[in-house]
Amino acid sequence: MNSAPPAPAVDHDAYPDSYIKTILADVRTIAMVGASPNWNRPSNFAMKYLQAKGYKVYPVNPGVPGTTILGELVYASLEELPETVDMVDIFRNSEAAGGITDAAIEHGAKVVWLQLGVRNDAAADRAEAQGLRVVMNRCPKIEFSRLFGELSWHGFNSHVISSKRRPVGQAETPANDPGAVTRSRAPTQAGFETRAIHAGAAPDPTTGARSTPIFQTTAYVFDDVDHAASLFNLQTFGNIYGRLSNPTTSVLEERIASLEGGRGTTCTASGHSAQLVALLPLMEPGDKIIASTKLYGGSITQFGKTFKKFDWHCDFVDMDDMAVVREAASAPGVKALYAESLANPGGVITDIEALKEIAAEVGVPLIIDNTMATPYLCQPFKHGADIVIHSTTKFLSGHGNAMGGAIVDSGTFDWFQNDKFPALSKPEPAYHGLTFFETFGDLAYTTYGHSVGLRDLGPTMAPMNAYLTIMGTETLGLRMQRHVENAKKVAEFLDGHPKVSWVSYAGLPASPYHGLARKYLPKGAGSVFTFGVKGGFEAGVKCVQSCELLSHLANIGDTRSLILHPASTTHRQLTDEQRQSAGAGDDVIRLSIGLETVEDIIADLDQALS
Repeated sequence: MNSAPPAPAVDHDAYPDSYIKTILADVRTIAMVGASPNWNRPSNFAMKYLQAKGYKVYPVNPGVPGTTILGELVYASLEELPETVDMVDIFRNSEAAGGITDAAIEHGAKVVWLQLGVRNDAAADRAEAQGLRVVMNRCPKIEFSRLFGELSWHGFNSHVISSKRRPVGQAETPANDPGAVTRSRAPTQAGFETRAIHAGAAPDPTTGARSTPIFQTTAYVFDDVDHAASLFNLQTFGNIYGRLSNPTTSVLEERIASLEGGRGTTCTASGHSAQLVALLPLMEPGDKIIASTKLYGGSITQFGKTFKKFDWHCDFVDMDDMAVVREAASAPGVKALYAESLANPGGVITDIEALKEIAAEVGVPLIIDNTMATPYLCQPFKHGADIVIHSTTKFLSGHGNAMGGAIVDSGTFDWFQNDKFPALSKPEPAYHGLTFFETFGDLAYTTYGHSVGLRDLGPTMAPMNAYLTIMGTETLGLRMQRHVENAKKVAEFLDGHPKVSWVSYAGLPASPYHGLARKYLPKGAGSVFTFGVKGGFEAGVKCVQSCELLSHLANIGDTRSLILHPASTTHRQLTDEQRQSAGAGDDVIRLSIGLETVEDIIADLDQALS
């Protein structure tokens, strides 16, 4: 039995990365209790992966003692092992983990690791009292990959900020690499601007290139046949084919995950394709989502018309009325609530916390489109959102030169509940019966997005577009500050203009959404908003056509100021009732205020209105 002093107290709900990385660097021998001889079980995946990384893994399974698993003799118990191991990895349920933890203490192990979905706090207390370090509800395979540079292929948030070259897939011990543990303590809570520049990126390990390279390739070579099989079976991590992943795109995916405070990101070719891929693991034929009436016109068309071809359905409701939302969300077959944090085009603010309360009541995820606000102005995950969507074409790119979309997972939603989401909680036939949530835990949704969503639907982001968006994110904080400053001054000018009947900008104190803006967007109410021009449809068209500085086009989030008459363009395909509900009536003009000298923006609008 260990006689070491008690281990330092650890928060088992939020492990510091340095804690886990130090364990993985120190450990050399592992007893895997519950190792399965079945090649497509998570324990077999983990054992094979850890063996490939240089660990000596002893399988312990009282059901098949004396046989072999992955070339190693199977033992019936820890007592029968030929040596004292550094770590006991438990692939058994939470109740059984208690007795196995006691056996690990008696055995003399230094670490007890409880796998995904396994937690026993009483056992952890006993182990820590004897000086053992404990990790629960985590997978060493996933944590190794994340912290030692391999999970970047799937856009997972490593929380690592470092200007050093990262050795990929090597667990350096402090003795062999004194800097290993120090590097693991790089700032995990770095400021927004720091993460906007550094998250996901590092000097190229081969050439030392500091800027992220553009990997303009369709495919990647395999080490051997076994490596290829492991990749295709999702037993190990790496690149297979450009439709599923790309190293340049992966940098952007991790950066967006970091900026949003999420677990992982899947990037796609556009914002619309992001919406499709986001819903794929949630929806079955006949299912429905509940969406806000105040959405971008293209989203209303996609949800209300195109998705019907998949037998997916959408009920549009006024999400300012929580009683109506609750009633709609309680209907059979509802799989998600969907809203924009800052609605396009009207600049309406969504009460995210109120929607999350309803989503939790009915057991479905809350999906928030954060395109207009960006993570600089709004952090939906902090208010309860489960999934965040972006059209990266807009503010994240920022220059109007790169299309893209992104799906960010918080990693907090329980996909096992009530078998409501079988794509993640049931065996997947295309991967030999692998269950995503069982195998990948809080990385399941993002893994599915790549290995099924991108694989089968194919809306892959181009590496060049990923590169351009990476460049855009580096200045996101600075740009959003100026966007907001300019927008507020323009809104104040329009609010007093004789040709303007109203201004819908939550940054103005008179706005009914001003209170929500201060709560959810404390740094500013964005730079996209609408106003009503006196004279209706014809006056709106005339104003737009009369601008000389502002560009008339169907985009937002550009460095340039943009102007649009939604009733004649983006919302033209909607009925009059739908346009009114979406805030796109005949007199409505939408502005996306850019980074020009604000006096010039105001002067151009003044002459156009006149």
